[in-house]
This record gives sequence, C-alpha cells and structure tokens, in this order.
Amino acid sequence: MSKDPASAARPKTVRSIAELAVIANVSISTVSRALTGKGSLNQATRDRIRALADEHGFQLNVSAQNLRLGRTGAIAVLLPLGHERGQQLSDPFFSSMLGHIADALTGHGYDLLLSRVLPDRPDWLDVFVRSGRADGAIVIGQSDQGAVLSQTATHYDRLVVWGNPNPANGYVTIGSDNVTGGAIAARHLMARGRQNLAFFGASTAPEFTARQQGFLDTLPDDIRSRTKIVPIPFTPEASFAVASQFFALGNRPDGIFCASDVIAMSVLSAAADAGIKVPQDLAVVGFDDILLSRIASPPLTTVRQDIEGGAHRLVDSLMRKLAGEQVESHCASPALVVREST
Repeated sequence: MSKDPASAARPKTVRSIAELAVIANVSISTVSRALTGKGSLNQATRDRIRALADEHGFQLNVSAQNLRLGRTGAIAVLLPLGHERGQQLSDPFFSSMLGHIADALTGHGYDLLLSRVLPDRPDWLDVFVRSGRADGAIVIGQSDQGAVLSQTATHYDRLVVWGNPNPANGYVTIGSDNVTGGAIAARHLMARGRQNLAFFGASTAPEFTARQQGFLDTLPDDIRSRTKIVPIPFTPEASFAVASQFFALGNRPDGIFCASDVIAMSVLSAAADAGIKVPQDLAVVGFDDILLSRIASPPLTTVRQDIEGGAHRLVDSLMRKLAGEQVESHCASPALVVREST
C-alpha cells in the first residue's frame, strides 16, 4: 500500500530538545537558549531554531526543564509591612520599584513572584524560603523586620534587601543614603528662610528613622528644639487625615519635611483645605521623586533617590549571588529636586 502523499510531506513531530538539536544540527544547550530567550545567541540562529520548533510542533516544557535543573525560574519579591500594615501594593513608590524590578528580571529570564507580607511570626521568612517557591528573594524595605532578615541570611544567601544601609546588618542592602537625604532637606528649607519646621513621618522603619535623624542633626539647636515630629501613616487617606488635624489644631510651621512624597502630597492637600498657601506660607519637601510629585499642586520639591537604578542593582546583585559571587552592600547618594512647593 502506498503512503498518503500528504502524510509523507507532513514534518515529523519532535518530542524532545535532543531531537530538535539533531534536526537543527546544533547542541542541546543552543536549542535551550534559543527557546527560552536566555543567554547569548546569534539572532539568526535563534530565529531558525524557533521556526524549526514551530514546524515540528515542539513546545518547550519550561516547568519540567526547571524541575530537572532544580530551579523554579522565579524570583520572589517580598514586601514586609510590619510597621505599616495599611500600605498597599498600589503605593506609587512600590509600583514604580516593582515595575523596574520586573523589567530587570525579565531580562534575566526570570518570572516575578510577588508577596505582600504581614509578619505574624518571627520565622515567616524562613517558612517562605523552605517552601522552595523561588530561586532567590528581593525584599523591598526592612520595615521592623531587621532581626528576621539577619536570621534568615545566616543560612540563606540568595537574598538582597532594599533599605537603609547598616554595618550591623547580616544581609546585603541596596539603598540610598537616607541620613544625607534628610540633611539635604534641612539645608534647603533653611536656605529658603524657614525656621519654624516640622518632620512628618516618624516611624520604626529604619529608612524613615534615618531621614528624620539627618534632618534634625543638621538643624541649629534653636530650630531643632522647636521642630515638631509628627508620626503619620504612609497611606494617602490616613496621612491626609493626620495632616488635616495637625493644621486644624492651629499648627502653622513655615517648613515641613515629609518622609515620602505620598505624605508630602497629603500635606499639600491638607494645607490647601486649611487656607495655607504653598510656598508663600509653607514650604514642603518630600522624599523619593515619584512621578506624581511632578504633577502635584504645586509640583513638589523632593529628595530624589534613583528608584530605577536601585531596582536594577537589586536584581544584578541577586543574579551575582546566584552565580556564586560575593556581593557587597551599596548606598547611593540622593539629590535635591527643586520645584514650586518651596
């Protein structure tokens, strides 16, 4: 019996990378790089192998490949909110940082596994690590969880943290010089002739504590002694309520440094409701330089930290750790961005 011509013309179905490598006349590793998009490979070769895979009905089972290699193909990004449980992933700082981290991880061929953590036990990070859900972890913010991070870092090296640097930390941190950032804000407000000051953002989070320290330490004794320290939540609604109450009680500082741009924009809104003119009556300085700070009313003067650069450095540091390299903590210098709020 003669074969069906259509059947004879139909390409052989390929069931494995090894079979596809024979057809393409390349190594198995070359096929893997072509289909996963990882590693360096000539684009023409990558396109040719992908075309052959399509022609022969082959689709790489990434999950099975990762299982054989003892990896998940995912990096965890954890946001521990021990100090401020009301913060959401929609917070502009978080969303900006997460976007840049996701882009950087994609460039390395990893998926992002996101988890917003409300710490309810001292070994929450160890429990996550033991779950084996990710090949490494990036923690955004130390919150009040420094002891937990240090404990896990004693036996789990695939961890990097965005946060305030501290030589006592037992883990690698990538972050900004928050003390210097606070000092920059203090000098700017004094240069604008402001002497009746306040700091909005007192918190147990080390980043905000450092900003407060740098701000207060830079002020002359007479100004520092009358500077008001205002504990305030980091969510827009809650920080607006606290700022509104602050002004309703008759407080009238002529300069306010806020621990974040979100808090600063709440202060701007509360001041407007109270009939306080910015910057004529009140100068306001934020911290972060998120996109919204540029379109605030008025546009917000802020201490800029390089969120995009920090995100890429976090990912690069973790990739180097996964490759077995030694990685050091890094502290970037912030810079003042002057706009209409001062």
